[in-house]
Amino acid sequence: MRSPTAADIAASWAGVEADFAGLSRDADERISVEHIAWADVIAVMEKRQRSKLAGQFGNLLAHKKVAVLGVPDNYGYMEPALVEVLEPKQRHLLRL
Repeated sequence: MRSPTAADIAASWAGVEADFAGLSRDADERISVEHIAWADVIAVMEKRQRSKLAGQFGNLLAHKKVAVLGVPDNYGYMEPALVEVLEPKQRHLLRL
């Protein structure tokens, strides 16, 4: 629920378009070449996700900003504590 929360937070800000997709085979929406091409900035929650992303999309990430937000997977969707953790990290990442 971290990624949908992060996308919804960012999408609420003026001038920001946001989406989310998963890296695992069982994700409702798996990340694709189209997602990578569309994004200017890609945020993942954990270092292992950045490694997995690089393994799947390697050279397509060469000119993309990929950031690890460092948010553990122990929150529910839009849980206030998650919003409190994500919002400043995303604002910093997007320089808002």
